[in-house]
This record gives sequence, C-alpha cells and structure tokens, in this order.
Amino acid sequence: MARQTPDAELVHDKFHVAKHLGEAVDKVRRAEHKALQAADDDRLKGTRQLWLFSKPNLSPAQRRKFEGIKQRGLQTARAWALKEQFRWFWRYVYTTSAADFFERWYAWAVRCRLRPVVKVAKMLKRHLPQLLSYFRHRITNAVSEGFNSVIQALKYAARGFRSFANYRTRILFFCGKLDLKPDLPCH
Repeated sequence: MARQTPDAELVHDKFHVAKHLGEAVDKVRRAEHKALQAADDDRLKGTRQLWLFSKPNLSPAQRRKFEGIKQRGLQTARAWALKEQFRWFWRYVYTTSAADFFERWYAWAVRCRLRPVVKVAKMLKRHLPQLLSYFRHRITNAVSEGFNSVIQALKYAARGFRSFANYRTRILFFCGKLDLKPDLPCH
C-alpha cells in the first residue's frame, strides 16, 4: 500500500481515541465497584452512564447525582477526569501545541496508577505521530464510520442475504441517496 500512496499519512481520529478512553474509565469503574461492594459500599451502583455520557445527555437529576459522586475521591473520578481532559487535545490549532499538551496529559496519565488508563495512554503515545497528523489535515473517518454503521445495521436486519448481489443492492439502495419517485407527466 505504501508504494501506491507514498505520501499518504495515517490520521487517527477523535472517535476511536474517545472509545478507548471511555472503555478505560468503565474498566476502572467496574473494578472499583467490585471492591466497594465487597466492603458493602454501593455508591457506584447504577452510575455507568454518568461516567460515559456527556453532560448534555444527562437529565438534571443525573447531573446532580454525578456532581455529588465526582467529589468523593474515587478512582473512577480520576479516570473520568483524564478522559475529559484529553478532549482539549483536539481543540489545538498547531501540531506543536497539541504535542506539548499531549506530553503534559501523558505524564499525568501514566502517574495515575490506574492500569486501564495507563495502558491507553501508552498506546496513544505509540501512535502520537498519527494523532498529530490530524492537525495537519483536519480529517476524520466519521463519514465512513457512519456508512459502516448503516451497512452493519442492514446486514443485521436482513439476518443474512442469499447472495452478495442482493447485499450490494440493498447497500446501494439505502446509502446511495437515490431518488426513486416516478417522473409523472403533468396534466
């Protein structure tokens, strides 16, 4: 592939980074919840969505509950703070500023002593050049991810196809934005 596109540059995007960070927060929450339950402490019970959803998607009651639980010195709160802090990475304009931010964030992340977060931070560090290429190109694969999601939903809804041609036709029908209204003559 490199021979066909020698000047191509890989760009890792926000969606996948957010997914990895969200999964790390959830792993920390699950482990901490298990440890707290062993000590008859249910304060993390029923809080999964609070840690994973963004504030605009929470009801006022959920927001109040979340504000109260974030202040309790939980490991999950530290993991969540690291995840949220990383959102600022994408707001930088210049690659060098984003790289400086990443180094500060990375130093915090690897010192947090939360194994899932440290693992993701190290993975992001290995892929830093591809993360930084976002600032040179400002592209994401969000559109292709959206198409893939629609295609997977079509595949699931059909419970299989008799032939690839039928599958292809259905994809083209739903994703091709075809105008199938008949051209009726005016009377």
